[in-house]
Amino acid sequence: MSGWNVIVIGGGHAGLEAAWAAAKFSRVGLLVGNPATVGRMPCNPAVGGPGKSQLVFEIQALGGLMGRLADDTAIHTRVLNASKGPAVQSLRVQNERDAYAEHAQDVIFSQPEIDVIRGEAADLEADGRGGWLVVTTDGRRLPCRSVVVAAGTFMRAVTWYGRQSRAEGRQGEPPSRFLSAPLERAGHVLKRFKTGTPPRVRADSVDFSSLLEVPADPQPRGFTGTPGPRAQESPTWQTHTTPQTHQLIHENLQESPMFSGDIEGRGPRYCPSIEDKVVRFAHHDRHLLFVEPDGIQTSEVYLQGFSSALPPYLQDQLVRTLPGFEHAVVQRYAYAVEYDVVDSTELTLNMESRRLPGVFTAGQINGTSGYEEAAAQGLVAGTAAARRALELTTEPLGRDTGYIGVLMDDLVFKSSDEPYRMMTSRVEHRLLVRQDNADERMTPLGHRLGLVSDTELRRIEAKYERVAAGMQALTSQRSGGQRGDAWLRRPEFSLPDVEALGISLNAELDASEREAIEIRVKYAGYIARARQQLGAEDRARDLRLDGLDYAAIPSLSNEAREKLGRSRPDTLEQAARLSGVRHADIGALLVHLKKRGVSRET
Repeated sequence: MSGWNVIVIGGGHAGLEAAWAAAKFSRVGLLVGNPATVGRMPCNPAVGGPGKSQLVFEIQALGGLMGRLADDTAIHTRVLNASKGPAVQSLRVQNERDAYAEHAQDVIFSQPEIDVIRGEAADLEADGRGGWLVVTTDGRRLPCRSVVVAAGTFMRAVTWYGRQSRAEGRQGEPPSRFLSAPLERAGHVLKRFKTGTPPRVRADSVDFSSLLEVPADPQPRGFTGTPGPRAQESPTWQTHTTPQTHQLIHENLQESPMFSGDIEGRGPRYCPSIEDKVVRFAHHDRHLLFVEPDGIQTSEVYLQGFSSALPPYLQDQLVRTLPGFEHAVVQRYAYAVEYDVVDSTELTLNMESRRLPGVFTAGQINGTSGYEEAAAQGLVAGTAAARRALELTTEPLGRDTGYIGVLMDDLVFKSSDEPYRMMTSRVEHRLLVRQDNADERMTPLGHRLGLVSDTELRRIEAKYERVAAGMQALTSQRSGGQRGDAWLRRPEFSLPDVEALGISLNAELDASEREAIEIRVKYAGYIARARQQLGAEDRARDLRLDGLDYAAIPSLSNEAREKLGRSRPDTLEQAARLSGVRHADIGALLVHLKKRGVSRET
């Protein structure tokens, strides 16, 4: 092989999507230390959840891979927040952990445009012609036009088990020892972040009869529209910490590398370790934990919410304080991992380095947490890298396009001093960018970028033509003096109730199309109001914030009050760019400014 248009470094969730997207344009090299680890789920064996399922639906609509892998290996599906509005309803899919990685490898390794290269990246060198050489530790110089660095938690990584540490990117895998150096040499500012994972417990040592069982939804859902064949095969369970758990942690905080000061990196605010939870939320006498199977045939369960960096002997004691785990045997111990990340404000919205043109970064290297956030960045970076290699322009995803656009915008303009996690609350107009309309919003964009076929675009267009026809049928028919859509807007009515009145939709509609009609009709007023609010906020971007006392605005979140008071932004637009300042906080500022009679400054 004389060279590749794109070389992707790393085979995690970001690297997979980057390679998959780039291969739709030209030949790709995927550089990994061990091909057997490609697609591995090192943390929770699940995809989706609040804020995250929306990312996966958008990845799917853009021609990505994650939704397909999740559906094919699903063993439990559940729609979270099902009793709430569609803006926050989120699909979560529990996966067969080993099968997910095996399926990912089958897909990637069988793709003729992807060459899997085994090795460790040691350096990045410009070739003097606008391209790059990826230098490996064994001396190979791999030529390409663009590079995507998707190194995850591996750059100069160290794992911690209590006060003991070793050089690892994750349990049992060597770190990326050299990639930080070329980034620093180019002027990138690197930060140290920390994340962790809970212990895995032998399933045959758990008393499941003492746990609260959470069944899968009776009607399974999927990211692709076709749930996997085993999507209802397993329940999950819940347990909780006890006063004994909390006492044992308090008595042994000196054994934690975080509380002893051994770890420098900042950990995630929204997924803290169990010792951090017990200290920060001392007023709680218990914390809910989720018990998730690693698979149908697996010997392990995953204790979601019990991440820890305490030493193994303490983990044994702590786990046995949990209801149902009195005789538990830990099969793999929890650990914390500390690693280098780039300052994402030094990137473009397409994840290209401003200091190293042609070098893109994606995933946890950019300071994010989570499989879904990594996959979204990988798709964006892989697409942009491939189009750059072919001298094609790239259309960045703006904040208004949806969750991926918000993720990109937050990383580039806000950055974060801790691992970033996508949440529905970060998205200003989430009623307009729901998981159910991701295909309508994103598939045309994917087609323009070269990621989605003509056939797939036409399929989605035909779907929404049927939806529009169904809505028209509702408005054109009456029963009892009322139009069909007026009946459907009643809270107690659903489409079958309307049809029982003799109102026909005049078409064969699948479940997703019927859902689309219900949401559009029932929430029509809210959707119209959201669009009006979006326009009002666009017009208010340059409102001045001079002299505001943020402590006197009770509707602000504590985090926003802290960030605004420290940064003192001049305008509302600048305030909206601050990490930790959310849409609700901007709304509170707008209300406060209106009360003060502040007008827009020209």
